[in-house]
Amino acid sequence: MDYQELNYQTLDREQQLEASMAFPVLMRKTYLWMTFALLITAFTAYNVATSETFTNYLFQHQGLVWLLFGAELLLVIGLSAAINKISLSVATLMFVAYAALNGITFASIFWAYSLGSIATTFLITAGTFGAMSLFGYFTKSDLTSWGKILLMALIGIIIATVVNIFLHNAMLDLIVSYAGVLIFVGLTAYDTQKIKQMYLMAPDASEATQKYAVLGALTLYLDFINLFLYLLRIFGHRD
Repeated sequence: MDYQELNYQTLDREQQLEASMAFPVLMRKTYLWMTFALLITAFTAYNVATSETFTNYLFQHQGLVWLLFGAELLLVIGLSAAINKISLSVATLMFVAYAALNGITFASIFWAYSLGSIATTFLITAGTFGAMSLFGYFTKSDLTSWGKILLMALIGIIIATVVNIFLHNAMLDLIVSYAGVLIFVGLTAYDTQKIKQMYLMAPDASEATQKYAVLGALTLYLDFINLFLYLLRIFGHRD
């Protein structure tokens, strides 16, 4: 079911009451699940990075990292594509699994950057994300037109990143980093508004609708993670 296709005005009075009660529940669950996933990622990344056994294993089996990236991609695609077919518990487990796998691949951050700069960048990211999410929630402006622009810009920096793997151009890398920050700042506001509008059309807070809260949490989680990574490339101090 696509809740954006529902018309709130067509619901009867009792259904409208359920819908109005469902909205804060779904919004709260979305941010709680997103926060929980971030904690899982941070906890996993730190423990893998500080474990000599895990560190040696990953360095000796570097192909495993690519397998992890592949598994993460499959989990995101699978969760998005099968959201109407799977149960809430399965959707939640897939989200948690993705956050944990992401934590393993993020262990390299602790090897490359100082702990102080990681913490500082995380706080900057949290503040920026929070401000833009609030903007997306409260603004009266329609941010729909941002979607296509941001998507095209995102494709552009992905291409530029791939090209720079071969060029090793420091200036291009810096430009991509700043562009990435701007894109995910915009996406945070855009996705927040989109999620809010979807939840306003949700008829209730049943298991079926809560699965969309998991999907919303995944979307905002990805915005936060990518914003953090681009900010870290700008503000992070390498060990």
